[in-house]
Amino acid sequence: MKGKVAVITGATRGIGFELAREFASRGATVLVCSRDIKSASDAAKRVGKNAHPFSLDVSNPASVRAFVKDAVAKHGRIDILVNNAGYPFDKKTWYKEMHEITDEEFDRVLEVDLKGTFRLTRAVLSVMIKKKNRGDGGVGGVIINISSTPAIAGHVEGAPYTLAKAGIIAMTKHVALEYGNRGVRAYSLALGNIATDATFGSMDEKARMQAAQENAMRRWGKPEEVARVAASLAGDDFSFATGNTFVIDGGAVLL
Repeated sequence: MKGKVAVITGATRGIGFELAREFASRGATVLVCSRDIKSASDAAKRVGKNAHPFSLDVSNPASVRAFVKDAVAKHGRIDILVNNAGYPFDKKTWYKEMHEITDEEFDRVLEVDLKGTFRLTRAVLSVMIKKKNRGDGGVGGVIINISSTPAIAGHVEGAPYTLAKAGIIAMTKHVALEYGNRGVRAYSLALGNIATDATFGSMDEKARMQAAQENAMRRWGKPEEVARVAASLAGDDFSFATGNTFVIDGGAVLL
């Protein structure tokens, strides 16, 4: 990844932070994005010299446009985009049955998870298919979207999240097919139980143990395990694969 510019949203903690750290360790220039520029700055300092903080709110179209303009002005191009930002885990919404979900609750999740991913992908695609200043003079790039296993297998809770994440997988396929001939590759990562503050940290010990029994490995995944898969996809090892959904869940959902 040496010499490549990678944008990672929601990069101040959890999976996003590990993504930033892994990409930077492989030589990428990482743009650490967050709605809170102070949090982004603190995270960038922890990542190291290859990381640069940026303010970005994917739910705000003006913020997306301003970010992409600023990023290109400062770094010349965008080679990799990881759409990791998501609506915070909300117990009240998550545990409601689908017929109880209000339009407002549904829209809040979609605004960030699905529409936010679309907004930034749309803006970055415009850069990827036009950039000519790479060493080889080429165009293209890699887009990695964070989804989840309920988008594939369904679930009995969190209907707005499931629907948003399913839309992300469909978007990934669309990007792969429409932009593959212009050098853009796209992938989805369907995550299972990953030990982040939003999930693992919100459960009591009994719930954590029960969740660990849901997969073949009988444990929670680690954020750094997700980061290593994403970094491999973003490199050249997967140069003839695109549109794929990679399941990272310890063997709970088998395709």
